[in-house]
Amino acid sequence: MAPDPAYSIRHLQAGDLALFRQMLDMFGEAFEDRDAYTAAQPDDAYLARLLGDETFVALAAMRDGAVAGGLAGYELRKFERARSEFYIYDLAVAAADRRQGVATALIEALKTLAQARGAYVIFVQADLVDDPAIALYTKLGCGETVLHFDIAVP
Repeated sequence: MAPDPAYSIRHLQAGDLALFRQMLDMFGEAFEDRDAYTAAQPDDAYLARLLGDETFVALAAMRDGAVAGGLAGYELRKFERARSEFYIYDLAVAAADRRQGVATALIEALKTLAQARGAYVIFVQADLVDDPAIALYTKLGCGETVLHFDIAVP
């Protein structure tokens, strides 16, 4: 599905703090976890450094000047070859803007950016119970069954 022309994709930069905070609010609503995304947000200096870091990518789907969807990810430079891969850390679309091609448009924008930077793949995780995410990612790529481990830092 092509995105509705009412939406545009914006690559957020260091000066886009207000839009990035809107994106964090939207993530909190979309993931039903407002506390994780809004209760202890970093200060402006931290976020400006993050948005200015070329290995971090924040893409916002904009509609009528507001954030309707967002993608946050990281470029991971490889050591065995001169190439990189991109990891989609978070991807969400506000409830009122779903089923409009917004998530696909965000991934397509990331594909364009990744290609320009010499990446060879984009990867993303989906919870086994997240049927909409699994359907989206299956439409765009191939799946692998892996185990994910969290290793605590003392």
